[in-house]
Amino acid sequence: MLREGPIPKVVHGAFEYLLGVLFLAAPILFDFDSGTATGVSITVGVLVLITTAITADLPTSLVSQLALTAHVTIDFVLAIFLVIAPFLLGFSDESAPRNFFMILGVALLLITIGTRFRERTEQAAS
Repeated sequence: MLREGPIPKVVHGAFEYLLGVLFLAAPILFDFDSGTATGVSITVGVLVLITTAITADLPTSLVSQLALTAHVTIDFVLAIFLVIAPFLLGFSDESAPRNFFMILGVALLLITIGTRFRERTEQAAS
């Protein structure tokens, strides 16, 4: 399941911490009018920060509680959710949160696809 991409795990982890903080700050930075968009943004920010902090085999992890494959699965599901959330949750008419969610959803998807989760020695042993 885990493939070898050009982005190191440490960059992936750092990106996710930045992503989590950005989701927490977005309602203020981008002046979200929708209460739903604000609530979802804060929830996603907390989820991303917790997931990154507890993932095993991630250099930026604080504790090793979550399997790396589970983390990757959460990333893929979250990326898809972020792209469809504005339409699913009814804030697609507000451009700031709609664009924010969709752009960061695509960015998360691309970062996850491009991350080298397995080291070369781990791949050779498999």
